[in-house]
Amino acid sequence: MANVLSEGLDYRTLGLVCGIEIHQQLDTACKLFCGCPTKHREVEESNFEFFRYLRPSRSELGKIDRAALEEVLVSRKFVYKSYDTTCLVEADEEPPREINREALEISLVIARLLNMEIVDEVHTMRKMVIDGSNTSGFQRTAYIGSSGSINTSQGPVGISILCLEEEAARIIADNGDSLIFSLDRLGIPLVEIGTAPDIVSPAHAREVAQYLGMILRSTGRVKRGLGTIRQDVNVSIKGGARVEVKGVQALNLVDKIVEFEALRQSRLLEIRDELQRRKASVSDRTWDITELFTSTSSKVMARSLKSGGVVLAGLLRGFEGLVGREIQPGRRLGTEMSDRAKRAGVGGIFHTDELPGYGVTEAEVEAVRALLAAGDGDCVVMVTGPRDRAENALQAVLVRAREALSCVPEETRRALPDGCSEYMRPLPGSARMYPETDVPSVVITEEMLSQLKLPELSAARAQRFERDLGLNPELARVMAASPNYQLFEEIVAEHKISPSVVVRALETIPIELAREGVPISNLTDQHFRDGFALVASGQIAKEGLVDLLRTLAQNPKIDAYEASRTAGLLGVDEAGVQAIVRAVVESKMDLVRERGERAAGPLMGLVMKELRGKADGALVSAILKKEIQDIL
Repeated sequence: MANVLSEGLDYRTLGLVCGIEIHQQLDTACKLFCGCPTKHREVEESNFEFFRYLRPSRSELGKIDRAALEEVLVSRKFVYKSYDTTCLVEADEEPPREINREALEISLVIARLLNMEIVDEVHTMRKMVIDGSNTSGFQRTAYIGSSGSINTSQGPVGISILCLEEEAARIIADNGDSLIFSLDRLGIPLVEIGTAPDIVSPAHAREVAQYLGMILRSTGRVKRGLGTIRQDVNVSIKGGARVEVKGVQALNLVDKIVEFEALRQSRLLEIRDELQRRKASVSDRTWDITELFTSTSSKVMARSLKSGGVVLAGLLRGFEGLVGREIQPGRRLGTEMSDRAKRAGVGGIFHTDELPGYGVTEAEVEAVRALLAAGDGDCVVMVTGPRDRAENALQAVLVRAREALSCVPEETRRALPDGCSEYMRPLPGSARMYPETDVPSVVITEEMLSQLKLPELSAARAQRFERDLGLNPELARVMAASPNYQLFEEIVAEHKISPSVVVRALETIPIELAREGVPISNLTDQHFRDGFALVASGQIAKEGLVDLLRTLAQNPKIDAYEASRTAGLLGVDEAGVQAIVRAVVESKMDLVRERGERAAGPLMGLVMKELRGKADGALVSAILKKEIQDIL
C-alpha cells in the first residue's frame, strides 16, 4: 500500500527541500553541567522522586513561543525518578557548573572533521522546552560552529550548525494527567548537527545521515546503542511548508520518512485545491449534542458520558469525503485532526466520513446532521470528554480544518515506526531562545584547536583493512566502525591469525552468546588477548573460541588457560586427531564407498563434534581427506 501511494513521486518536480539534524550522545565521564556519571540506570533503582508543573516564560522581547503555548493546553504533572547518582543541578535546585571540557573538546573535533568555522567564544543559551523532559523548563545549548560541508554522490551538502547541548530526561510512562521521567539521561552531553537544505531525494537523505554517523563513530568518543543517536528530518515541497519530523532512531527509516512526508504534503495540497474548488468553509459555531447520545451503543461515548463528559460537534462545510482521504499509508486528514484533539486531552475524534461505525448508528448520525443542518457534501466532527478538554479539543480540530483550506501547516511531528508521522506541536520560533546567565563562556584559542587530535575516519580505516589485511569489504566495514577496532589491530599485529577469525571473535561470537543468555558484558579486552594467545600457540584451536569465550563470560575471574581446561579445549596432537578421524571413517565405511570424496562434508561435521574445538579445522580436513583417499 505504501509503495502504491508514493510511487512515481518526482522530487525535482515536487520541489523537495530537505535537511537533517543529527543528535548524538557523547561518551564522557560526566554530564555536561555537573559531575554526575552518564551511565544508564534501571527505574527500579530509583530511591527518590519529585514533581514539577511547568509554564512558559517570555523571551527577552516579551514574546511567548507558540510551541510552548500549546504545551499548556492541558495542565500536566511531571514526575521525576532520581537515583543515588542524581545531584541538585539535575533537579534544578542548584545552578549548573562550568561546561564539561571533555565534551567541548569532542565537539571541536567533530567540527573540524566537518570542515566548520568554529566560534571564537562559546556561549550557552537556554532553549525553552516545557514538555517535562527538562526539570528546569529549558534545555541548555552552546553554539560551536557553522558553514561546514561534506561531499556526497549528489554534490556538496552544507553543514549549517553544530551545537553542544544537554540530553533530555528519559520518558518512562504517560498516565494522561501526568508524565513520568527518569533523570539518568538528563544532562548527558550531545552534539546537534544540522545540514543545509541541500538534500535532493529520500535516498540522498539516507546517504547524508549515514555519512554523518560514520564521522561521529570515527571519533571513538560517542555512545553506541539504541537511543544514543536520533535524526530529525526537515522537509518541504513547493507550495507546502517546512515540517520537522523528530525522533528517527533507525538509519534505514530516514529515506522512508522523507518519502512519506513529501507524499503527505502533496496530498494535503490536493485536498486544499479541492476544498477551494468546492468553496468549503469551517463553521465558527460548536454544538453540544450530548443528549443525542444518552442511549448510545458506542462504548467510547457511553464511558465518557458515564464519567460526566459531554459530546461536542463542529460543522465542516464542503469537507465530505476529504476528511477520510488517505494522505500517508493508514493515515488520513481525519487522523491529523485527531492528533490535534489528543493533544488537548481527549482520545480522538469521530467524523461522518467514517460513520456509522464504532458503535454509532446511522440514526444517531442522521440526528446529528439534522441538528447541525449539515447538507450534502458537509462533514461533521465530534469529540467527547470532560467539558473543558472537549472544548479545547474541538477548537484544535477546527483550527486544523481551517488550515486545510489554505495551507500545509508548519509543525513539528513525531516519527512513527512505519515511516509515517504524527503531530507533536507547532514549529518553535526564536522566542524560545534566551541567554544562560549561570554558565560562563569559554574562549576558543588557537592553542586549543592546534592540540586537537583528529581521528582516522572509519571509511578510510575500512579501506586500509581491505588493502593491508585482506578483509572483504563487509568485514572491513564492520570492523572499522566497531569500538573494538584498536583491539583488533593489536591482536592481528601480535599473532599470525587470520584477520577474519579475529573479526568473528570480536563482533559475531559475542552476539551469538548474548542470544543464548550468556553475560557477555563480563568479557574484557584481556580475555580476548589471552584467548588469541592460546590459539596462536596452538594450545587451543580457533574453533574453540566460542566455548572459551562462553566459559570466560560465565566465570570472569578465571584466566583463559583455566577456562580452556574447564571447557575441555586444550589441544589434541596430530596423532590424536588422526586416531579420532580414522575411528569416525571406519564407522562410516558404507558412506565412504557410496559417496567417495563427497563423504568428506558430513564426516567433517562428525569429527569436529568429537574434537569440540580441540584441533584446527584445516588440519582435521587434511587428515580426513587423506584417510578417505587411502580407502578409495
